Amino acid sequence: MSGITRRAFGRNVLIAGGTALGYPLLTPARAQDSAAPAPAVTSSQSIASQSIASQSIASHGIAMHGAPLYPDSFAHYRSVNPDAPKGGRLIQGAVGSFDSLNPFIVRGTAPPFVRWNIVESLMARSPDEAFTCYALLARRVETDAARSYVTFEIDPRARFSDGTPVTADDVLFSFELLRAKGRPNHRTYYGKVAKAEVTDRLTIRFTFGVVDRELPLILALMPVLARHATDPETFEQTSFKAPLGSGPYTVTEVKPGETVLMARAPSYWGAELPVNRGNFNFDSLRYDFYRDVNAQFEAFKRGLYDIRYETDPGRWKTGYDFPAVRDGRILTEEVGTGTPKPYSALIFNMRRPLFTDVRVRQAMVALFDFEWANHNLYFGLYRRNGSFYDDSELSCLGRPADARERALLAPYPDAVLPQAMDGSWHAPRSDGSGRDRVRMREALDLFAAAGWELKAGTLTSRATGQPFAPELLVGTKDQERLALAYQNMLRRAGVRLNIRLVDNVQFEARKQNYDYDMVPYIWDQSLSPGNEQAFYFGSAAADTPGTRNFMGLKSPAADAMIAALLAAREREHFVSAVRALDRVLISAQFSVPLFYTPGQWIARWRKVERPQTLALSGTLAESWWQGKG
Repeated sequence: MSGITRRAFGRNVLIAGGTALGYPLLTPARAQDSAAPAPAVTSSQSIASQSIASQSIASHGIAMHGAPLYPDSFAHYRSVNPDAPKGGRLIQGAVGSFDSLNPFIVRGTAPPFVRWNIVESLMARSPDEAFTCYALLARRVETDAARSYVTFEIDPRARFSDGTPVTADDVLFSFELLRAKGRPNHRTYYGKVAKAEVTDRLTIRFTFGVVDRELPLILALMPVLARHATDPETFEQTSFKAPLGSGPYTVTEVKPGETVLMARAPSYWGAELPVNRGNFNFDSLRYDFYRDVNAQFEAFKRGLYDIRYETDPGRWKTGYDFPAVRDGRILTEEVGTGTPKPYSALIFNMRRPLFTDVRVRQAMVALFDFEWANHNLYFGLYRRNGSFYDDSELSCLGRPADARERALLAPYPDAVLPQAMDGSWHAPRSDGSGRDRVRMREALDLFAAAGWELKAGTLTSRATGQPFAPELLVGTKDQERLALAYQNMLRRAGVRLNIRLVDNVQFEARKQNYDYDMVPYIWDQSLSPGNEQAFYFGSAAADTPGTRNFMGLKSPAADAMIAALLAAREREHFVSAVRALDRVLISAQFSVPLFYTPGQWIARWRKVERPQTLALSGTLAESWWQGKG
């Protein structure tokens, strides 16, 4: 849902996911982005024998690599204000619409904040670490060194919002339901579990059929639904009735497609847990949906909602000179982040014959003039995407492949460009004139080698005589703006780019079913990429509707690098595997890399306040509170 992200009020769940800031051309899908069809990492030694040789450890938390940052006795995250006052209402605005309040199924478009605020997981993901989970519904987690199984002990205080205790049976029910009828990511994740068993009323154990060190954390983040209030027969149907959860809020009012109002759950059981202290400070939350970005911005200026995560550099540069900003009632801030910057791009659908030839894709990339667009459309405020993990230690840019990377990539000698292997690769650069003759000649030569020639000003297939006329699907006016600029860039080479602007519901439906030639998208990465990488880039995801493999990539090298990062036990081995994956993805050349902002651009009415200490991903609105302004 464009305009609503985990930074706009939601527990820092495994995403996305994505999903972070919505850039002008991009439509991030957020709360459902957590999983991936990943190749199993098999072991010559049985998991059972590994388990016998390993010592089991029970703890309040579990980290993907190393030990949790916070001890068992911790009181709260460092990126919150534990003394934040409770009360008031937070109003947020989103662009688009919704036709369901069930975010766990493929059918329909559901706002992701239902997942964040209503339905809890066994554990909560720390906003201050790469990937660590701490006690929430489950007060203890146990696994072995091989991570061949995981056991969760439910907190006996845990209650659904109707007062019913949360039990291990509810967890088992949720697991089985999501594995059978949930989104593709849930089905794939939970399909790796060989055995799920309730050992007592508050304890459940999952034994794994493959070696995947991320699985205990993935199961920790599984949404837990109430067995007594969920009908498996109707679960896959869209509904404006939200699932019954155990979270801090419940839905109190719905205007279909327009507004959702939530109120603090009566006697919320987990209010004093360390993972919640300083969070969820408002008594009520309201989300209003707007038809387009301009209407949304005008509503913010009038005080109709409280926080705006700005994504348009032109608006950020010139649009905030109005009375409420000048007199201090609205504050504007640029907030840094410590996570990889989102990879925003125009994606080529390689399932379509038009884009099966890499030379055609290379030519389309060469014709996008970032330097001109950044200067003329975006006030020079953007930086160019290159890596899928930009501005982090996981990026391969400027770093030659190390020995571990070369060993991982050795079986796939044709999967990585020489420039990507030695770290010298970068996106094509122009002279910024909008008429770079060098880039034009390069593109026409590539088209010619792929069987296309310029005839009477139109790029034409030598084999069929048909013009080269791909369609770019867009869902917002901001997306259309850049698409039109790209259309002009391509016209000089004889490319007839058709732009199709559709409403949000149709855009999402076509995107989920891969019904496009080209489409804009963001991959929003964390410092601990895992199974979701196969959901994004794995071969098994390419033909499964509802995944994030929008380009149809089928790369044995990418599959192998994903398997390697999942199997890594030490951080340095993990980083090498991710950088190797980055080199493979760059070399596949399935997208036009676009741009990202250096940090978050935030505008807020002074009546809401935030902690000064930032989380890794910036400032998270669940930690904000009602101020005095």
